[in-house]
Amino acid sequence: MGYIAALWGFVGIFLLIGSAVVRLGDIGLQTFNYPLEWHHWLAMAFSIVFMGFAEGYRGFQKAWAPRVAARIHYLSKHTTPVRLVLAPLFCMGFFTIERRRMLVTYCLTFGIILMVLLVHKLEQPWRGVVDLGVITGLIWGLTALLIFTVKAFFTTTFQHSPEVPHTIESSSYES
Repeated sequence: MGYIAALWGFVGIFLLIGSAVVRLGDIGLQTFNYPLEWHHWLAMAFSIVFMGFAEGYRGFQKAWAPRVAARIHYLSKHTTPVRLVLAPLFCMGFFTIERRRMLVTYCLTFGIILMVLLVHKLEQPWRGVVDLGVITGLIWGLTALLIFTVKAFFTTTFQHSPEVPHTIESSSYES
């Protein structure tokens, strides 16, 4: 059951983020149906570079993807019925994670939802300009997640922590 849970965790996360890429991609492509002036192009370049660095590299590659990959790997060896059913949420750190990290996860999720609601109110082409940057970060994140997950399962050098509380770690059973 462990590998089924791990696969469900990975695929569920990939589908969640992938669906956002597809939805935002449609909006981002609509940007090019509008007459773009120099300031639109400049803002688009800034959005893509900034979000690629801040969201893609710093957020996903350096922090989120290694931790999620570690949790996917941990889940393959420490499956419970709840973790199996809610594998994507477990892997993303919404439960059975160190308290501080859980608070950060929930606060970040709330902040992302707020930003989505605010960006949704922007008129085109500005919404598309922002969304193209977000897409860059999300694709970077999916790529990082894939690479780190492969490393977690197929290398001996993967040393990232799943940040599971030690009291929980000893009470979970092997599958």
